Amino acid sequence: MPLTPPPLSLYVHMPWCVKKCPYCDFNSHGLRDEPPPYAHYVDCLLADLDADLRDFGAAVQGRQIVSVFFGGGTPSLFAPDLIARFLDGAHTRLPFDDAAEITLETNPGTVEHGRFDGYLAAGVNRLSFGIQSFDDAKLQRLGRIHSAAEAAAAVKSAQDAGYANINLDLMYALPEQSLEGALHDVEQAIALDPAHISHYQLTLEPNTAFAANPPPLPDDDHAWAMQEACEARLAQAGYRQYEISAYARANRRCVHNLNYWRFGDYLGIGAGAHGKLSSSNDGNIRRRWKTRHPRAYLDSAADTGRIGGDTVVAGDELPFEYMLNALRLIDGVPAADFAERTGLPDTAIAPALAQAQARGWLEVRPDRLKTTALGQRFLNDVIASFLA
Repeated sequence: MPLTPPPLSLYVHMPWCVKKCPYCDFNSHGLRDEPPPYAHYVDCLLADLDADLRDFGAAVQGRQIVSVFFGGGTPSLFAPDLIARFLDGAHTRLPFDDAAEITLETNPGTVEHGRFDGYLAAGVNRLSFGIQSFDDAKLQRLGRIHSAAEAAAAVKSAQDAGYANINLDLMYALPEQSLEGALHDVEQAIALDPAHISHYQLTLEPNTAFAANPPPLPDDDHAWAMQEACEARLAQAGYRQYEISAYARANRRCVHNLNYWRFGDYLGIGAGAHGKLSSSNDGNIRRRWKTRHPRAYLDSAADTGRIGGDTVVAGDELPFEYMLNALRLIDGVPAADFAERTGLPDTAIAPALAQAQARGWLEVRPDRLKTTALGQRFLNDVIASFLA
């Protein structure tokens, strides 16, 4: 069946950070003696965008951008005028929805006081702070460059500048963390009154310093107890869970991440950035990613050398690709979304749905598909059942 073009977002990757955290597996590169070529990188981002728009043509023509997300790395290393330059350039190339959500990730240790006014003037209307913990000892263990006091001061400074849409990232199951410690972090976050809180478990990812030299982490039972207790406290404070690790006040869900989770489309610009585009013409879903290392990207942002990979998702992989994101949503997704966003008939997932439903993992209704509480706990198993 024909594909229905989903919402279109724009992801912009800023690859530098002050130093690499030992748990981080993102494409981030610590600062060295020479400062990065920030202004030149913005020029390359726009050249990269131009090249993608030429390559994808009809797949993006006439579609509005519903969200922009500056991720990293640490995007707040880029001055407001550089963020404004990129957004102004993007606006001249693509139509933006009037209510487009524009998020900038920021590290509390990298933003100078008063800079938030500049980001707001540049068009950034949502900030995401990488807090991780309000315990100074835990922050040091995680390799963070800020203190708990600096984190709270940065959030309050952003609020004073006029930001109402703020996310705080928190982690739990930290090295030697207790249940009381995890709840203390949540309490400190609630006290700052952000619109959104991302609360996720620290995991040991391959090719990280923590994977090579694992710290002592709470076991699965203790981690689960932390998750349940923190979920309950966040709900009590008015933060409704809408995704496995995302909690929001009313009307403050993250538009950009919701588009990922509902199998929407997004252009990926910058070193190591990933994108996904659906074509209503040929029915294909294409994934493209850019070369990872900043130097290689800077040398080739306007030509094909910027492309690290480019592939059409095989039809038998689409059920897993779709469910990998959709089943993370607590309220699930409309039943019609699978066919509309993959181009496959519902019969392609009928056996796996029936099996998961029989195990108590999924609730399948005529209008909606969602995981049960049991399915959320065993989400990896649920998703794996849709593998080709």
